[in-house]
Amino acid sequence: MARKKELLRSITEEGGVVTVLGRETAFQGVLEFDRPLQINGRFEGEIKTDGVLMVGEGAVVKARIEAGTVIVGGEITGNVTARTRLEMLPSGKVYGNIKTAKLQIADGVVFDGNCEMIQPA
Repeated sequence: MARKKELLRSITEEGGVVTVLGRETAFQGVLEFDRPLQINGRFEGEIKTDGVLMVGEGAVVKARIEAGTVIVGGEITGNVTARTRLEMLPSGKVYGNIKTAKLQIADGVVFDGNCEMIQPA
């Protein structure tokens, strides 16, 4: 429970989650947004934002991602650039290369790829 409170606090710092793609949602294409977004369903394509992307537990994302902050509790297949930070929660899985200024990886994470540390945005 404490971990969820920490997660909510980190999102609140960037603003609350404005849009949630639910578990039953499947979306394909290019997704661009400014305010924090959480994906709990399936997405395939490309994601571009300067804001916060949260991939919820059980979500499956196959995409090239460029974002300010990425929080991973589900599964991502594809390269991820998180200009501010990338946080992988215990249920998170990332199959692809990542570029980020700050990286936080919890115990139990699956990560198969390369990591490149970049200068903060």
